[in-house]
Amino acid sequence: MTGDSMNQDGAAQTVVVVGAGETGGSAVATLREEGHRGRLVLVGAESRLPYGRPPLSKGYLLGTDEPWWVRPDQWYSDNSVELRLGTSVVGLDTKARRLALDSGDWLDFDKLLIATGGRNRSLQLPGSDLDGLHSVRTIEEAEALMGAATAGSRAVVIGMGFMGCELAASLISRKVEVTAVYGEAEPLERVLGPQIGGAIARLQRAQGVHLSPLDSVIRFEGNGHVQAVVTKNLGAIPCDLVVVAVGIALNLDPLEGSDLAVSNGILVDERCQTSVPGIFAAGDIANHLHPLFGRIRVEHFNNAEKQGRAAALNMLGADQPYDYVHTFWSDQYTHKLEYVGHAASWDQFVVRGDLDEGKLVGFYLARGRLLAAIGLDRGGDPEYDPEDELGQCQRLIGASIQVDPAQLADEAVELKSLFP
Repeated sequence: MTGDSMNQDGAAQTVVVVGAGETGGSAVATLREEGHRGRLVLVGAESRLPYGRPPLSKGYLLGTDEPWWVRPDQWYSDNSVELRLGTSVVGLDTKARRLALDSGDWLDFDKLLIATGGRNRSLQLPGSDLDGLHSVRTIEEAEALMGAATAGSRAVVIGMGFMGCELAASLISRKVEVTAVYGEAEPLERVLGPQIGGAIARLQRAQGVHLSPLDSVIRFEGNGHVQAVVTKNLGAIPCDLVVVAVGIALNLDPLEGSDLAVSNGILVDERCQTSVPGIFAAGDIANHLHPLFGRIRVEHFNNAEKQGRAAALNMLGADQPYDYVHTFWSDQYTHKLEYVGHAASWDQFVVRGDLDEGKLVGFYLARGRLLAAIGLDRGGDPEYDPEDELGQCQRLIGASIQVDPAQLADEAVELKSLFP
């Protein structure tokens, strides 16, 4: 146990966690299970207990998976967690150390974790108020899409990042005809590069998705309900539903007027603490000073879970840098994509395997240093098997050593042999 947080008078501190998603849920669980005995309050805009979102675009949408609840319902009452669900924070007074709630109440705190994440971006275009436009971030939104995505219906997916790619795959699996419109030359090109983006485009086309790259939406048409999406390249695309997957906008509004440092999220140090002592941030909203990668902000489930825990431990006095060598994954049809590390840019991409076949490990390098690696239907899961190829990559990235690109590409060279 890390130990409890105490005030100067010896009383247990009040700790408030704002944001009841995976990050907030992981933090609350860690705080209690690692020894915080004082008042613990969880504030969340959704009316549901904390859950992980990955199934919403995959198994839950297909009816094969349940939401990933962080803890069972009974755990919160058994552990004296005060729940303020269906409640939003509308203001923060860092000097008085209190939060303004949309109920009109004020909530005092000694320590605070902000884990409010983001909300789906919408498209402000003619016709965007028509019925039939969907996005998926909550259980309710996923269920609404499930009801609309009937077999034989026609959908237009706007955006082919991870969410767009996964939703396109799930809709095809539900026997929906899918056209995907996106601004890049390849799906996920900005994040994964043109080679992997091209491989993903091939597997999406093989399943019947109609791709319209380097395209943009001009307007939506319909009489009360969307009937067509008009794009720059294709003109009017008849449809029964639209799925907008163009990223998230961070929930920073409650922080306006506070003295927290903000730039592409809330700026936090290596220990997840903000510019104001005793106030921490984690998850999608945190722009974290990573010991290996520098300043990064990560919007994936594994980070949400692990950074929530790391922030909670530091709130309890652990004083530990959050140095997780990031991983994330994506399921599309029967294909598995696994990624380790973090590469916002790179000067060399090396492939081990067959890019055309789409079974490979790819390596992202900058100045001879391995920053990230990706496995497409190969490489294993680094979260479960550190001896698999991607597990070895995670160790290489963490060691921050120079590697020979030719050896990375050579199937005869074992990755573990590249360690000094």
